[in-house]
Amino acid sequence: MFVKRVAYEVVIARGHPNIKATHKSTIEITKDHYLTPRGDCIIGIVANKAPRDFSNEFKQVVKSSKSLILAILIGGGFIDVVVGYGSENLTLNDDEKIILRKSTYIAPNTVMIRANKAAKDLRRDLVNYLKSSEAKLVTVLIALRIED
Repeated sequence: MFVKRVAYEVVIARGHPNIKATHKSTIEITKDHYLTPRGDCIIGIVANKAPRDFSNEFKQVVKSSKSLILAILIGGGFIDVVVGYGSENLTLNDDEKIILRKSTYIAPNTVMIRANKAAKDLRRDLVNYLKSSEAKLVTVLIALRIED
């Protein structure tokens, strides 16, 4: 196996006092400027990008069942990594939310399926840092097209 193509996106978001990161199957980063206590999958708000904003190159690499996707979450000196997969069924045309999913469910906001982590699985020191509206979350999404 070898890497045939690589593409990446960098997403910048802010923290919020209502961040809980307790959801059992998803992680979300949103462009929304608010967060209610019900948003238990959200780890960042006021994001500078959503899937619709991603480059065509990134979208092409992600839209393959042979793509491995890494989401590197960085904030306050803490780092966590989520690993998942792409799919030819991804549309990546949502203009508000980025969602990483443990399941294989696909919606316009889905960027990764079969992820190894959900919000509840993230490092608690990173989550605690993100509970401040002053917190900054940098998410580096790396898509690798793997070929035999």
